Amino acid sequence: MLTLNQVLWIILTVAAVVVCAFLAMFLNQVRKTAREAETTLVKARGAIDELQVIESKINASLDNVGQVLAVSKKAVSGLSEATSFLSAKVIRPSAKYWPLLALPLLRVGLTMMKKRKEKKDG
Repeated sequence: MLTLNQVLWIILTVAAVVVCAFLAMFLNQVRKTAREAETTLVKARGAIDELQVIESKINASLDNVGQVLAVSKKAVSGLSEATSFLSAKVIRPSAKYWPLLALPLLRVGLTMMKKRKEKKDG
């Protein structure tokens, strides 16, 4: 029969073997996780580089948009000035003559439309 010291020694040996096996599996899993983390980190660095390129392109495009807006603003202000000039200097002063011009122009337009219609109808 085994003595108490021998039984305790066997129990401690089995426990040490179990702990070593657990430690080996744990370290193996940590190694696999570290490899996966490294590949993920490489992919993340690549994605960050691509995002930086995209960011620089967007910033350049935004600079161009600012220039386009400035040019558009100048064009609209010029168009506004031209419209106000035409309104104030041409259309309003000649408004009293519009009825005299409109009736003959309408008659000419109607006769031209009738002639076209007659040509189509044959």
